[in-house]
Amino acid sequence: MERDYIEPKKEQWGAILKRPAIDHASLEATVGAILQEVKQNGDAAVKQYTARFDGVELKELKVSEAEIAEAIGLVSTELKAAIELAKKNITVFHEAQKETERKIETTKDVLVWRKSVAIQKVGLYIPGGTAPLFSTLLMLGIPAMIAGCSEIVVCTPADKNGKINPVILYVAQLIGLKNIYKIGGVQAIGAMAYGTGTVPQVYKIFGPGNQYVTAAKQLVNKEGIAIDMPAGPSEVAVYADETANAAFVAADLLSQAEHGADSQVVLVATSQSIVGAVKKEVEAQLVQLSRKEIAAKALNNSSFIVIENTTTAFELLNEYAAEHLIIASDKAKELGTLVINAGSVFLGHYSPESVGDYASGTNHTLPTNGYAKAYSGVSLDSFIKKITFQQLGKDGIKNIGAFVEAMATAEGLDAHKNAVTVRLKSL
Repeated sequence: MERDYIEPKKEQWGAILKRPAIDHASLEATVGAILQEVKQNGDAAVKQYTARFDGVELKELKVSEAEIAEAIGLVSTELKAAIELAKKNITVFHEAQKETERKIETTKDVLVWRKSVAIQKVGLYIPGGTAPLFSTLLMLGIPAMIAGCSEIVVCTPADKNGKINPVILYVAQLIGLKNIYKIGGVQAIGAMAYGTGTVPQVYKIFGPGNQYVTAAKQLVNKEGIAIDMPAGPSEVAVYADETANAAFVAADLLSQAEHGADSQVVLVATSQSIVGAVKKEVEAQLVQLSRKEIAAKALNNSSFIVIENTTTAFELLNEYAAEHLIIASDKAKELGTLVINAGSVFLGHYSPESVGDYASGTNHTLPTNGYAKAYSGVSLDSFIKKITFQQLGKDGIKNIGAFVEAMATAEGLDAHKNAVTVRLKSL
């Protein structure tokens, strides 16, 4: 099942931490062909691929108001209360990310500032399939609304009966989203990227998905459509020392393994006894899961690593750059200072990754596949552009004009110099 490593040498780390391999050339060829069909034939192509891949022939792609109203009544009071709590916490966290506009005088009479402006048109991809992720709609829809995006398009696949999961529709109406389309997979990314007769074109696409969806996002990105990040299969790394609770750690590993067969889990423990205890708990808990077959396949991609030295352990974890990193230790807060590469960090024995997925308030749309070395997770900033402004008066151009002239001359850009010179001469 899993692979065990005891005090591996650094030159082995790359092979040990390798993610499940994907044939990118073949994948991109398949995905690219679908995208081109959608680009050329719009709604007709979307319906054709929806019938082929999702097994449902749709007359209308857009979810009606009647369908949304019906869905609200199908969601239990208990779940509605849970979603309300999550909505509150996610809203509080993302509202706090708003920046106050500050004007700065860099030199006398030279005023500069930065203004946050919402991206006008955004597309949110919400996975359906084996696990309809209504929580992702909370994570993407709430900051999009807070940012003030004027057009928000939601795409999510329908079931065999042409119905969207009622909880997804409940969340949509709860946060004020109305443009919802019954489209999944590559065709959904294509519809939002290029626009169709029914689906409006957007400027940036958000949301996780399988390898096909990820490839589609990366391909449309090459054509000038912005994306949140190249996120792929979900993953978790757990650091566990002698203070860790083996049952908790096993539950955390399995919570990621059940996402999909291509998910990956990594345990870095300070001793073999911890690894042994966690393995026993994994076996005991696995058989109780409704998605045990999926989790078992994901465990084939897992690694159990023993590293006694704390510094070395976190060097390895930073090299892995996990989407989710759990530090199962009494010293979690102190150890957290050693983290430089991770999508989101969960400190201590009572901070399971699940709370970040649903209700603590942080965003669960995070970089995977090592992209946490350079990418951040989704935040309010993801839905905003920052535009810089500058305003100079007569004293301002006098104060820095000669310096600009000197620099433009040194670069051989005479027109740049002259744009300053003509102003200085006018004073």
